[in-house]
Amino acid sequence: MTAGLFLTFEGGDGVGKTTQAAILEEWLTARGRSVVRTREPGGTEVGVLVRDIVLHHRGEVAARAEALLYAADRAQHIETVVRPALERGDVVIQDRYIDSSVAYQGAGRILGRDEVRDLSLWATGGLLPDLTVLLDLDPARARERLEADDKPFDRLEAEKSVFHDRVREEFLALAASEPERFLVLDAARAASDLATDIQGRVQALQGGTVGTAD
Repeated sequence: MTAGLFLTFEGGDGVGKTTQAAILEEWLTARGRSVVRTREPGGTEVGVLVRDIVLHHRGEVAARAEALLYAADRAQHIETVVRPALERGDVVIQDRYIDSSVAYQGAGRILGRDEVRDLSLWATGGLLPDLTVLLDLDPARARERLEADDKPFDRLEAEKSVFHDRVREEFLALAASEPERFLVLDAARAASDLATDIQGRVQALQGGTVGTAD
């Protein structure tokens, strides 16, 4: 059986994670890999409920409660979706994971990197991705992209610029602390160029065994 592969996309809102995840899914599928594409929060039925609370609830959600809700979603998601897929030998492509909680709740909400990371590691049984692609972009430019979409901002997107600056700095610090796991890319580059870099890293990760398209 081909070994499963756990790939995550990280970065601020508006950096292009969804676009790159879709391109990578298509590329892997064309090469014969079975792909599970998912996200946090919201990758399970329980997660959909949590997503509505943490991103769209109009009332106040305390910072620690928010962190715990994300951790609960993550525990359910890893147990029921991600681990079974990896055990089948699938490639899991996931939009956001532990690093998002460390950046958004640990740094953005100022709850502390270690506390939030430890909570998520406990919730997931210590599962870390084989590769984390960090799409880095100046928060002001990312906000321009979001505004161009003409959609209402969710609770995190609507935070002030200083919040998003802290989030970006934390993502970059996380990447610097684990360079073997992270691939940091300038999200201002063309989507096709980013996709080529990501595909090359995934190919190398698999020892050149991803395969070729028909």
